[in-house]
Amino acid sequence: MAHGTFATQINCMDGRTQEPALKWIKEKFGVDYVDNITEPGPDKILAQGIQPNLDSIKARAMISVYKHGSRNIVIVSHHDCAGNPVCKKEHADMVHKAVEVVRSWGLPASVQSVWIDRNWHVKEI
Repeated sequence: MAHGTFATQINCMDGRTQEPALKWIKEKFGVDYVDNITEPGPDKILAQGIQPNLDSIKARAMISVYKHGSRNIVIVSHHDCAGNPVCKKEHADMVHKAVEVVRSWGLPASVQSVWIDRNWHVKEI
């Protein structure tokens, strides 16, 4: 088991989203570290079951949960996503489906989602 407490984020590879999400997750869950699983447009990958990316995300989430003891997984979607260039409503639909997919893995962790807006503010959805 790792030293310190962990949470997990499944976030876009877009560097603009990293710091706001990390800060929010650390404050929300009171953890020392956040394991980062990044892909372009992860909400789309999870919602649509895009292989082999889906298997890779699941394998990394399992490491975070079972090796680092993460008990919280946050799926991040955001404004101006190049990997999934759809409107906010479509992102919301996909991220809700993505949460269902990650919950279906049966990991001993809570799963929730956030939206990062055009001003890089994090909002729970």
